[in-house]
Amino acid sequence: MENNTSYKEALTNRIFEITSQAATALNVKSYVIGGFVRDFLLQRDFKKDIDIVAVGSGIALAEKVSQILPNKPKVQVFKNYGTAMLRFEDIDIEFVGARKESYNRDSRNPIVETGTLEDDQNRRDFTINALALSLAEENFGELVDPFNGVEDLNNKIIRTPLNPDITYSDDPLRMMRAIRFASQLNFTIEDESLKAIERNKERIKIITGERIVDELNKILMSPVPSLGFKLLHQTGLLHIILPELTALQGVEEVEGQTHKDNFYHTLEVVDNIAPNTDDVWLRWSALLHDIGKAPTKKFSKKVGWTFHGHEFVGGKMVKKLFERLHMPLNQKMKFVSKMVMLSSRPIVLAQDIVTDSAVRRLIFDAGEDVEDLMILCEADITTKNAQKFKKYHNNFKIVRQKLVEVEERDHVRNFQPPITGEEIMEIFNLKPGREIGVLKEAIKEAILEGEIHNDYDSAYAFMMERAKKMGLEVAK
Repeated sequence: MENNTSYKEALTNRIFEITSQAATALNVKSYVIGGFVRDFLLQRDFKKDIDIVAVGSGIALAEKVSQILPNKPKVQVFKNYGTAMLRFEDIDIEFVGARKESYNRDSRNPIVETGTLEDDQNRRDFTINALALSLAEENFGELVDPFNGVEDLNNKIIRTPLNPDITYSDDPLRMMRAIRFASQLNFTIEDESLKAIERNKERIKIITGERIVDELNKILMSPVPSLGFKLLHQTGLLHIILPELTALQGVEEVEGQTHKDNFYHTLEVVDNIAPNTDDVWLRWSALLHDIGKAPTKKFSKKVGWTFHGHEFVGGKMVKKLFERLHMPLNQKMKFVSKMVMLSSRPIVLAQDIVTDSAVRRLIFDAGEDVEDLMILCEADITTKNAQKFKKYHNNFKIVRQKLVEVEERDHVRNFQPPITGEEIMEIFNLKPGREIGVLKEAIKEAILEGEIHNDYDSAYAFMMERAKKMGLEVAK
């Protein structure tokens, strides 16, 4: 239905006028639809892409628009999908012919037929994404809102245009998208729709890891990521996608001793880190920092619950998780794994009297990522005891100060021992072998422990002494 509300002010960019001219020349109707309209009505910064529906050929409309534009931009055609795309002033504009869709049970790729605007709006995932603005000359800017999407926008509700079981079963990625929009916009998923996600959760298994991770990243990057993760958990999707996380849920009691619920603690840490970093991989580190606690949980009569070595186990689990979800296995994975492995180190430092050698070791192990590690560890303070909270934060200030002082003095951040293996081989006329490694390690340890300065002369004198004990002689 057209509700005669006009939103010409949304369509001030020249591209809409030009599309209108092109559509008139081809004698087809065209509409702006989806995210652009939604974000305009929400007064959000809209993204750099615009979707245009033609009741006819989207490809022909794109080619006509390109002809009219002064720089005649290249049109990318995706024949299989009946879509075309061009760039104009840093905006990606996608043109698609109005269509109706039907699905096979084991694929999210639809069988497509030409359809009306109404068919096209029916196939949209949510009412708030089915809003369209007319680009026809006679009613330019008029809103077409058949499912009361504007009302849902005002009431902050995510709802599917048609039966949610059909919408989610047809394309199960829409379940992730529903939760992602709820998380990004702080909207509520309509009750029947939420139950339908739970009923259809197993269908997510036909979706590729890459698609799932794309949505997970957007949930992680939303202002309060726990909103999305609680919904993923509540609907049962999280157990299928990230069982390492749901394994952390629950509190066990033995002989009156309990431990904290590490799942809800993890969500607090992710929310705590969100205002302090826009790096999605640091947010992933917060999400996964405790995954080693489920496999390492033990109860001992003497000390109660323990999670010995959980950081090391968790760091190893990161690689398997990234592989399973087809995430990048490059530096990004190594970064997350390293953050998880080191995640308790600054906390230990903050609880004890900080020694220079402990700080040197932390800088050496964390390298360029020491600042990110500190941001993660500060987010990890979730105590509700105000005194403890203040104390831990103050202790972290001391650790940060120490990091600066020790680094300025000892330069261990990108630490290379002052004497290379080649030099050791030359000085003692050695072939590659165990002794070289032993000497290099001894020099490194002496510097990190503060026994000698991080300079050539100190390292040389130390090496000579150590070599003597090992029975090595200087080459003549």
